[in-house]
Amino acid sequence: MKKFLLIASLLLHCAFAFAEQDHAALKDTATAFIKQQTADLEGKVAFTVEPIDPRLVLDNCNRMEAFLPAGSQLIGRVSVGVRCLDAKGWRIFIPVQIKITRNLIISAKPLSSGQTLGSQDIARQSTETMQDVGMTDEKRVLGKVLRYSISAGTIIRPEMLRANYTVRQGQVVQIVVQGGGFTLSNSGVALSNAGPGDSVQVRIDSGRVISGTATEEGAVRINP
Repeated sequence: MKKFLLIASLLLHCAFAFAEQDHAALKDTATAFIKQQTADLEGKVAFTVEPIDPRLVLDNCNRMEAFLPAGSQLIGRVSVGVRCLDAKGWRIFIPVQIKITRNLIISAKPLSSGQTLGSQDIARQSTETMQDVGMTDEKRVLGKVLRYSISAGTIIRPEMLRANYTVRQGQVVQIVVQGGGFTLSNSGVALSNAGPGDSVQVRIDSGRVISGTATEEGAVRINP
């Protein structure tokens, strides 16, 4: 009887020591991570967690966590990592395909380079994509200027647009110098066009050229 109990104990110990990690738990961990990380994305998210190679054998893990490799984005074809936090841990990468359906802003008609966009120039198009392209917020589009001409139905992307110029080349502008507890002002001639936040050079009366930042009001701010 003692011999039987000893053998049974050894078998149970071996079974525990070499218990294999259930692949379904790995997929569940990755799935929960993707749902959490994409919850705040614009649009409707759909994803597929691809099957794990059935030949993969891992020790059973009591503490698992999912992670995204550095430089990766949760869109398109990505690999989501799952690692074991036990003493003798492991990690694997599970292929995932993520698609997002967004109501993107497109051009409602052919638009010309230099045109300032108004509400009549844009429309909406429901688009399923595996890339982080396009915009959905009209505030990022309206009042902006096209860098080049586009045809009707083109998805409008941030790099197509620039802010409307508030400072123009040859214009006499006010120069505002702000420091700790003081503000000084002067005037000069802008040497290039610039929108709010753009860097611009200005020639003052002495002939000296200084650099500053264009403001929404058409002035040039200089921080000493």
